Amino acid sequence: MLRALDLAALRLLRTRGHAPAVESAVIVLSRSGENGLLWYTIALAGAFFEPAARPLYRRAAMAVLASFALSQAVKRAVRRARPLLDDLPALVGTLSGRSYPSSHAATSFAAARVLRLALPALPLYGLAGAMALSRPYLGVHYPSDALAGAALGDAVARLLGPGAAAGP
Repeated sequence: MLRALDLAALRLLRTRGHAPAVESAVIVLSRSGENGLLWYTIALAGAFFEPAARPLYRRAAMAVLASFALSQAVKRAVRRARPLLDDLPALVGTLSGRSYPSSHAATSFAAARVLRLALPALPLYGLAGAMALSRPYLGVHYPSDALAGAALGDAVARLLGPGAAAGP
């Protein structure tokens, strides 16, 4: 039943809101999240413009790195294949055929968890959520991959230090 729900949610995301301009924007967003690049950029800019908060931005970068590494290890252990819908091919390529969990979601929620201590939480979590949803929208992850990645990233950030476990 969960597999059927996952597949139904994937089909929904693959068939709704696919105007060319929207697809292009989602592809750009998704590419910016490769290996946590967007989040490293935000952490670097924060460290540059807010020297007093450098330890927090460093912790955010470490959370991104740790969540990416852990998500890759889980992918190797679980070995779940990426979705393959004959009638709805993926809109982007991937380096690996492994799907679970989404590293984009893991790095995004790890970063949002830490960065919300210095930046407004709502836009951070909105961006993290958009990044996570971009992957099933583009057809390279099941929605459960994105949920698992988000949970993994949040857990990694919570483990990384003071203040990371406080709040929403």
